[in-house]
Amino acid sequence: MEILSSFNAILDLITNNFSNSLKLATMFIIDAHLDMAMNAVEWNRDYTCTVQELREREIEKNLTDKRDRGKGTVSLPELRKGKIGLVVATQLARVTERGSAFDGWYSPAQAWAITQAQLAWYQAMADLGEMVQITNAAELATHLDLWKNTSISDEIKPVGFILSLEGADSLVNLSYLEKAYGYGLRALGPAWYGPGRYASGTATTDGLTAAGKDLLREMDSLGMILDATHLTDKGFDEALAIYKGTIWASHHNCRTLVPHQRQLSDEQILRLVERGAVIGGALDAWMMAPGFLQRQSDPKEFGVTMDKLVDHWDHICQLTGNSLHVAFGTDLDGMFGREQSPYDLDTISDLQKYQDLLRQRGYAETDIENIFHKNWLRLLINTWK
Repeated sequence: MEILSSFNAILDLITNNFSNSLKLATMFIIDAHLDMAMNAVEWNRDYTCTVQELREREIEKNLTDKRDRGKGTVSLPELRKGKIGLVVATQLARVTERGSAFDGWYSPAQAWAITQAQLAWYQAMADLGEMVQITNAAELATHLDLWKNTSISDEIKPVGFILSLEGADSLVNLSYLEKAYGYGLRALGPAWYGPGRYASGTATTDGLTAAGKDLLREMDSLGMILDATHLTDKGFDEALAIYKGTIWASHHNCRTLVPHQRQLSDEQILRLVERGAVIGGALDAWMMAPGFLQRQSDPKEFGVTMDKLVDHWDHICQLTGNSLHVAFGTDLDGMFGREQSPYDLDTISDLQKYQDLLRQRGYAETDIENIFHKNWLRLLINTWK
């Protein structure tokens, strides 16, 4: 009771004073989707460096193995510079069949091992004081109190992270979910791209497998957050029918504006809102402008600026009649870099520019606070209270 009472006191500060104390120059931001450990482990990026240092190292080494070499946008110093003090950080490893068009690992055991390497990186960052894992309400309150403290420079504050699993393929069997919950996994999206062991994802049409339905029931019993991102339309319907707990869409835009199965339809948006969900807007140019070809088109040719995301947020706000269900879920450096980001965005710290972009669209300060951090906080508080 003492912890809950203390947390409620801090929550009052958050809702009444937290935003006001930060909006003189920058406003606290929560980003609900970053593939940080994937970049550290598989891209060999030292995220304690600046973005410029990361780019220079990849250019100097003349790396061409991945399309976004020398074009990254995310690092821990840039997160702090942009006052992005809390992120949902992923583990990610797909299992793929021989002959599949999708890259991945050839067995669940291999995929699990990769997620454990990613976990080890997050834990090392925590040991070094670069990051801090958030798994419950008390830890969230403590972390927010730290970032509210203006006597401590943001440059030395740890970036908080909530651990999420994108695509459930790496769970060797259902017992592995409890193992993952034990080390702090708090959110999970069953699907990713292509067919999956628990759910089919983007570019497919099937839904949840039998194992996937059991997975959702087990997640429910643990009080986890279900991420609806990447589910097919069929899988979306099945998941919402089965799952009783908290749901979010960590990185999604609107199908009405960019017609593609990867996006949320208006009906899906309204169904998520009925469940109290929040939808994180993504900064992948492919999801921001119709006709953009993934890994082929140039954002400049399609006029993809940062303001395009406001179009998607605004569509949801107009559809729902308020600003309570949109936020950041940028997916920056999610297997793409500046070549597939808004062309006026240099690094993730540029998210602060959305204050002015939203004001120019007529959004009030309360709306901006909702989008920058309050909506994600409300969802987390209601889940963990």
